[in-house]
Amino acid sequence: MPLHELSSIRSGQRNVALDALRGVAVVGIVLMNVYVFAMPQQAYLNPQAWGGESFLDIAVWAFSFLFIEDKFRTIFAMLFGVGVAMMLTKEASAEGFSRYRKHFQRMAVLFAIGLVHAILLANNDILRGYALAGLLLPFFIPLAKQTLLGVAALLLAAHVSVGIFAMGGVSVYLEQAQQQQSSNQEIVTFARQNYGSDPAALAISMERGKESLSDRIIRRTARIPATTLFVMGSIPLNLAAMLVGVVLWKSGLISGRWPAKRMRKLALRLGLLGLLPLLLLLAIAVHSNFAPVVMGAQGLFFSEPFDLLLGCAYVALAMSLFQRARQDNHLLSHLAAAGRMSLTNYLMTSLILAFLFASWGLGWFGTMDRHQVFLCSLLPISLILLWSRHWLRYFHTGPFERIWRSLASAQLRGRR
Repeated sequence: MPLHELSSIRSGQRNVALDALRGVAVVGIVLMNVYVFAMPQQAYLNPQAWGGESFLDIAVWAFSFLFIEDKFRTIFAMLFGVGVAMMLTKEASAEGFSRYRKHFQRMAVLFAIGLVHAILLANNDILRGYALAGLLLPFFIPLAKQTLLGVAALLLAAHVSVGIFAMGGVSVYLEQAQQQQSSNQEIVTFARQNYGSDPAALAISMERGKESLSDRIIRRTARIPATTLFVMGSIPLNLAAMLVGVVLWKSGLISGRWPAKRMRKLALRLGLLGLLPLLLLLAIAVHSNFAPVVMGAQGLFFSEPFDLLLGCAYVALAMSLFQRARQDNHLLSHLAAAGRMSLTNYLMTSLILAFLFASWGLGWFGTMDRHQVFLCSLLPISLILLWSRHWLRYFHTGPFERIWRSLASAQLRGRR
């Protein structure tokens, strides 16, 4: 049976294409998360902050900047919005505020899972940001598609505007882009410490990357208030992506109602709209000799609208391919299984990467160049593609998906 026909069946069957798209998102996130585990934090945005002398390392960074960084996180956020919208639609018959209360309980539990994940494994955890943005999502879902797109555009504009202000304004960025003396040395110093190769800052990052698990738990627990404020700053960006996902769902693209040809045309248009500005930003980064102010501003703020456009292009292209595939397609079935267990696999990839790079594992942190680190990401990707399908032969859902639902249900029963 063709997949687009399978997707249209409503009698309890899953949308295989949507599951596969979640699988693509989980796989893509690993390709950037690996740097968080393997290298000092400054190297995440700046290839010259750690290593970066070889052409191969610069090429890997450029490829990641153009095609990977934040594109798959954006897709994951879009699909999170779709999941919430579908869940609330199923619970539409619940009386009064009941269905929203269930949703808020799910978000509370998700935030708690993300907090534990951030303390033990990945300080760049995205679950907390999704949970906070998810609290606002139900109030927007009923709006018309055009209104949702307008709100998403405003949220993106707010994110970029706040970023420009935080980085000292456009003038500081332009000065650094042209390798001129900056009029704001305080911002330059801050950027050098966080997105550059300041020796003292790199030494601190190296020390943290090699700390013991107990030291990490103590340090990150003490920083929960500060990191929570930082996560709250991601709400506009995450909410914008979620709203765009809801628009794609309402329009029928994600639910499989568009012809494949129409989706490919949209993918091409959005791909060009997103990729061309990213190429310009890449050229500016190289021209500035990877100035820390430029790398911070572009990686955290300026690139985000175009990352979202390219993420939408990926969604349209992937759905056009999945729609034409058959149910027994080998790769598709593995991606769909990984997507059905997206929460579990997101957490498990962190565990695998911690095993490779943390001091309580193999201790490879700070020992590899960028291209070597990139290759390491293939291990967790291969494992989740293999184990997910095998797990689902015996169980209906992933272990952490079950824990999430069970804890949320337990809290609901406790309130009655």
